[in-house]
Order: sequence, then C-alpha cells, then structure tokens
Amino acid sequence: MSIALENVLAKAGLKVDANEFLNLVEDAARRLTPPNPDPSHYFSADQRAALTDVGLDLSPRGEDEPDFRARTVAAHAVLADSALSVLEAAKALGVDDSRIRHRLKEGRLTGWKDQGWRLPAWQFAGSGVLPGLEVVLRAVPEDQPALVVAAFMSTPQTDLVINEHPATPRQWLLSGGDPEHVARLVATLGSPF
Repeated sequence: MSIALENVLAKAGLKVDANEFLNLVEDAARRLTPPNPDPSHYFSADQRAALTDVGLDLSPRGEDEPDFRARTVAAHAVLADSALSVLEAAKALGVDDSRIRHRLKEGRLTGWKDQGWRLPAWQFAGSGVLPGLEVVLRAVPEDQPALVVAAFMSTPQTDLVINEHPATPRQWLLSGGDPEHVARLVATLGSPF
C-alpha cells in the first residue's frame, strides 16, 4: 500500500489502515452516484429548457474533465470512518447502549444506519455531547444528509465569530456560544437564498 496514503491518513488523524480506507472510498463512490451521470435525466423537458435558457450546462462530464464527485466521495469515506458505533458512543458517554438508541430515537443524537447505527463524531466532545446539541439537532431540516450536516458543523461561518475570526458551529458551541444562533443557521440548509 502507498506510504503516501498512509501518511495522509495519519496526518488527518484517521485511525484506519490504507486498505480499509480505500474500501470505504470505493463503497461511497458506488453508493453516491452512477459512474457518469447525465444531469439532464434528473429534469423534465420543461425544466431542462428553463435551466439551459439561463446558461446551465446539463451535459454529462467529459472523459477529460475532473470528476466532481471525488471530493464528496472522500468526505463521505472520512465521515463513515470517523463515526462511532452505538457501543463506542455508549462507552464514550459512560452510558448503556440502550440510552444511545433512545437518544437517537428522540433526536438528541444523530446518525444513520449502515449495518447498525453510525453516529458522526462531530457531535461528541470529551466524555459528553456537544453543548447545545439538542437545540441544533431540532433545527436540522429532515431532508439533509449526514454529510451535509457534518460539513456545516465543520465549516467556518461568517455569522459565528470568535476572537474576530469566523468559527465553525462546533467551535462556537464548544466555546459557550448560543446554540439558538447555530440552530437558526442550520435551519437554512438546503434552502435557496
């Protein structure tokens, strides 16, 4: 296996061997989209006409163009690798695994099912959960996938400022920032501005 890949994984703090990581990437690529999707197939004839009238190119990606899915596939693989199982989350929080399932059912933790529950690591802090997590999770639109929410929680937001610098929602909450402020921002995920 490539020493370079092993170095990248170690620098990123991912505790996964290179072969396992490549398997995650392959699985994510297979599940996320077909090999070369034709964007025009996702729209009706009227919608295609309207979109092309405003200048959008709905043609499939050319063989010589970079694959725009690569970044998403890599992000999905990292999200899956860093996620905790129910047992790992229970151990981290010092509770019984049934309490984790109960919190998932109530929306007090978030996750997805993939051969059992997988809980994104961004929602945990030390031996507890992120301060204000329940307030934030109540505001997440139901149609937003875990990858979108994880990206939001780890991307600096201009509306969340700590020491005159934009902070990620996670940093904001860890520093004692108002969770309602993050909730208002996360509620807009997927909404056109």
